[in-house]
Amino acid sequence: MKGIGVNILKLIDTHCHLSMPQFKGQVEAIIDEAKAVGVERFVSVAFDEVSSEEVVSLTDRYKEQGVYASIGVHPHDSKGVAGGIPESLKGLAEKDRVVAIGETGLDYHYDHSPRGVQREVFALHINWAKEAKKPLIVHIREAYRDALGLLKSEGADEVGGIIHCFSGEKDDAFAAIDMGFYVSFAGPLTYPNNLSLKEIAALLPVERLLCETDSPYLAPQAHRGKTNKPAYVRYVYEALSEAKGIGLDELARRLWDNAKALFRWEG
Repeated sequence: MKGIGVNILKLIDTHCHLSMPQFKGQVEAIIDEAKAVGVERFVSVAFDEVSSEEVVSLTDRYKEQGVYASIGVHPHDSKGVAGGIPESLKGLAEKDRVVAIGETGLDYHYDHSPRGVQREVFALHINWAKEAKKPLIVHIREAYRDALGLLKSEGADEVGGIIHCFSGEKDDAFAAIDMGFYVSFAGPLTYPNNLSLKEIAALLPVERLLCETDSPYLAPQAHRGKTNKPAYVRYVYEALSEAKGIGLDELARRLWDNAKALFRWEG
């Protein structure tokens, strides 16, 4: 990793899964490792009701280390809440360190939940986010047309949010930005053969970009095939810096400001 121990930056991992079994008993060490390379804040993202409770608990335990939470139900698990978002889950949105709703969205690659149910539950999340006045963290895989259509028809521009781990086309990215969303890149931006993603990143306005790991998944090229960790978000920053032709220091400052604006952070 370029500059380790020399150039400490203020970085943010806007999407990690600290409650996953891969990190059990290691969260403090993982946070410390990330801090050593400049990661100052972490958004630990839930995927169902149980993990939502877990990430909220993590924010209590690691408040001083800069851990925040996003709560919601992943499209894979949407069939479990087809009847509506449980009030117990909705209530967690009132917690101070819950900064977003999600991850929610559509996934037509695996279809673990029926597509119609995914769309219904996604719409429920959009309206929940509007009620809670918090941004959305949106997962889209092979479903950009339907997902962007729902975001528009349900008025998601009222709260905005993040299209996480972006994997769409240029027009998808600009359509999301036009609705007030940020486009976030993860480990795939570092893959040598992913030229189209690098080209898209180069075209997008830096004012609407963020970086993430999606750890423990999608490790960057230098650790591909291994467990991903928040410390590795720096590789994504470096890849985005190269794609944009912007110095790493400047990129880090501008993405910090983006996250502050989105999550309404004061510092």
